[in-house]
Amino acid sequence: MITKLFRNNIILNARPSKSVASAAFVITMAGLASRLLGLLRDRFLASTFGAGDILDAYYAAFRVPDLIYNLLIVGALSAAFIPVFTGLLSKEKEEEAWELTNGILNLIVFCILAFSFLFALFAPFLMRVITPGFPEEKMDMVVMFTRIMFLSPLFLGISGIFGGVLTSFKKFLIYSLAPLFYNLGIIGGIFIFVPFFGPIGLVWGVVLGALMHMLVQYPAVKHSGFKYDFILFKALKNKHVREVLRLMVPRTLGVAVTQISLTVVTIFASTLAVGSLAIFNFAQNLQSVPLGLFGISFAIAVFPTLSQYAAKENYDDFVKAFSQTFRQILFFVIPLSALILVLRAQIVRVVLGSGQFDWNDTTLTFQCLAIFVLSLFAQSTIPLLARSFYALHNTKTPFYIALLTEAFNIVAILLLIGRFQLVGLVMAFSLASVVQMLMLLFMLRSRFEYLDDKNILLAVSKISLAAFLAGVDTQSAKYLIGPQVDMNTFFGVFTQLAGAGMVGVLVFGGACYLLKLEEFFSFKDALTRKLFRTKQDIQEDTTPVSGI
Repeated sequence: MITKLFRNNIILNARPSKSVASAAFVITMAGLASRLLGLLRDRFLASTFGAGDILDAYYAAFRVPDLIYNLLIVGALSAAFIPVFTGLLSKEKEEEAWELTNGILNLIVFCILAFSFLFALFAPFLMRVITPGFPEEKMDMVVMFTRIMFLSPLFLGISGIFGGVLTSFKKFLIYSLAPLFYNLGIIGGIFIFVPFFGPIGLVWGVVLGALMHMLVQYPAVKHSGFKYDFILFKALKNKHVREVLRLMVPRTLGVAVTQISLTVVTIFASTLAVGSLAIFNFAQNLQSVPLGLFGISFAIAVFPTLSQYAAKENYDDFVKAFSQTFRQILFFVIPLSALILVLRAQIVRVVLGSGQFDWNDTTLTFQCLAIFVLSLFAQSTIPLLARSFYALHNTKTPFYIALLTEAFNIVAILLLIGRFQLVGLVMAFSLASVVQMLMLLFMLRSRFEYLDDKNILLAVSKISLAAFLAGVDTQSAKYLIGPQVDMNTFFGVFTQLAGAGMVGVLVFGGACYLLKLEEFFSFKDALTRKLFRTKQDIQEDTTPVSGI
């Protein structure tokens, strides 16, 4: 979904399927399906259990297993494995790249098994620290859920390495479909396991989803040339493995800070009203749809390209790729934030408002959602900013910034939670996200002589103006449609949501056209090419790009 200029400046290989434009398109489309399925998953959870003890325990049970996964996998992949693996491929050292893969894979599996066993053993103590406000019966449920959940990091860990390989080879389709199968596993748990095993079936659904997440990627990884080899003890002698380990230490510490932030939220939420943790997660999942579709997808798509530019010290094209991706993310995220803010009540009612999820749950969820989306622009650009540092083999700066941000977050929580309760937690989260984004941008800007500042500021100004006009017209359309439908029914609320949302999208598009916004025409041209491909387009798509 990016212009020919974007394509010509960023493509590093002969085929456009390996360009950032096509990669972002593939990841976004697959991500859209996965996010929609995720919303359906949340609707089933909300309607089946409501915002109560079971879902509080369910979401709390993710904390320690997610900690293991994020520390060992996210840190290794995003900051270390992909840049080193991609560097070996770019130097045509494929055999060494597969040795690196096997070494990291074996070390990761060993560490996950060791930590999972240890933490499962001490789960009762850990969960009393993480959820101090839960009563004893609820605590027993959390401990049981957590112990079963420790199976998921093993499967997701292996899948994470597979995903890193596929990303490095720019095979984004299968990589992007894996989360779809993860959500299918959880939905299967709701409808298949829960009726037979009770609430514990939810957790087995998560384990099933993690297993499917891994299995769906394996054939593509094997086809790429991977052959498993057990080299656990030999791995530490491999210089490339040691390089990955060296690079991942600061990133792992940075991830640890993020996990501490989520743990802090869990701790404070456990002391609030029943269902607070569930509502926090529901609201966060809703605002995570545009975050995942555009912020994370574009960051993932451009990361191998940024890594290759950095490896070749081609910093002019590095800045150009960063700027175009940064602007493209904001082109989608800023107007979506405006629309979500205006239509927050309708979104929550359509997605979650059924069954056991009552009006009080709905009201508190859309209040939290409103605060979340105010920082969505920051949350969506943080993945790109962080990966820009990782591509430069700089993992320390994002860590230090994450550390300062978390200190700010804790102080903000302490100041806000007493007065605003759950909404105070969300306020602190959003404020911390904006602070983190601004610090990352400032430090990256100081790394280069310029960061295409003029084009970024001009684009953001135009996008913000167009989004404001779209928000105003969406609000007007919402009030015009409301009296014409029965707002006590799903169909009525959905009609108001869809109608007002469509008005907002059309107004935004028209404003972008009048403002001659480059990102709008880039998106329009890319979408036209995707939907109406001509023989000339196909010929161009298979022609090597020169001058790189």
